[in-house]
Amino acid sequence: MPLSGTVSHLSAAAIRSMEEGRIRHPLNPASDVFLKRLAPVFGLQRLALYIARIPPGQESFLYHRHERDEEFLVILSGRGLAQIGEDEIEVGPGDIMAFPAPHGPPHHLTNPFRDDLVYLMGGESSGFDIAHYPRIGKQLVFSRSEIRLVDVKSSPELSFDDWQRPMPEEDEGL
Repeated sequence: MPLSGTVSHLSAAAIRSMEEGRIRHPLNPASDVFLKRLAPVFGLQRLALYIARIPPGQESFLYHRHERDEEFLVILSGRGLAQIGEDEIEVGPGDIMAFPAPHGPPHHLTNPFRDDLVYLMGGESSGFDIAHYPRIGKQLVFSRSEIRLVDVKSSPELSFDDWQRPMPEEDEGL
């Protein structure tokens, strides 16, 4: 199978044979997600596209929402619990979830069941995004070259008025 940008079709057998990468969210010790990266195989540069798998008893990432990149999930097999806003919903094969940015609800996916939870995950891949983690008061700022953790509780909030203050009078004695 070509590694990058030369196919327009992948069979289910080819997808099953793809290597998985493992991701664990650094702020959630229960996070354990296995990903098959599909976008590079198709040559997609503006779209993130993965087959994701959460083993039994594990979680996806951390309850969050995105500032810039919209995302969607389509459950392929297994069952899970989706936290969307303040609601908890059981999800299963064929269920679709979509989260517009920047005002979509925070969300999170867990697998408290016996079988793997497998889903198609995709969305924008802008190269710059901010993930808001409202329950812990932190943000992750993603760029193509780095990821920065911001403690919202300890950083001052500024307004546009802060940038439009009149300049102090110059000291006439200088």
